[in-house]
Amino acid sequence: MNKVYPDAREALADILRDGQTLMAGGFGLCGVPQSLIEAIRELGAKDLTVVSNNAGVDGDGLGILLATKQIKKMISSYVGENKLFETQYLSGELELEFNPQGTLAERIRAGGAGIPAFFTRTGVGTVIAEGKETHEFDGATYVMERGLTSDISIVHAFKGDTEGNLVYRKTARNFNPMMATAGRITVAEVEHLVPAGEIDPDHIHTPGIYVHRIITRPPYVKPIEKRTTRPRAAA
Repeated sequence: MNKVYPDAREALADILRDGQTLMAGGFGLCGVPQSLIEAIRELGAKDLTVVSNNAGVDGDGLGILLATKQIKKMISSYVGENKLFETQYLSGELELEFNPQGTLAERIRAGGAGIPAFFTRTGVGTVIAEGKETHEFDGATYVMERGLTSDISIVHAFKGDTEGNLVYRKTARNFNPMMATAGRITVAEVEHLVPAGEIDPDHIHTPGIYVHRIITRPPYVKPIEKRTTRPRAAA
């Protein structure tokens, strides 16, 4: 089975549909599957529900799909860097299912592990728990959260091989690995594609059994959300 596709558009063209639920990896602008997001914009799928920690920024990451109004609903944790997101949400154009960050991560992990629901103390007594089942364990109240899965998961990795085994770097490991397990179809973009067997098995973060399609990401400049600098010390 050949998992390697020539580009992002071809990897998505026959599986992307209106109304699907997508998971998009990344944390801030780190580890974002930008090539695949751009292909979604070009292919024009709309009414999408997107599960992602954040919604990118204006003009980058998932922000480019907000600009074209292809996203109907976001299931997210942190959306404070995107003015367009704020505008669309407050005007009623965009639905939002807000999650505590740890809860979102665990919902995705649970979905990938085949766990339909779990109980957590996070959110008890707040609007997060409204309308959800609660239960007492050892004298404490817990709220039930459902696991999350997707029609398509798009992830970014530092390195991958032709069998779909993936290696992430640093902050990119925050959401990409669990999203790769939770997609009915997982499409990965990698910075470096190597032959099968070249990656040390002990270094693999996502086994290839979870990855259905893989592309090499074109060269790019990594964006920085907030650049902070200080004067260099005198020589």
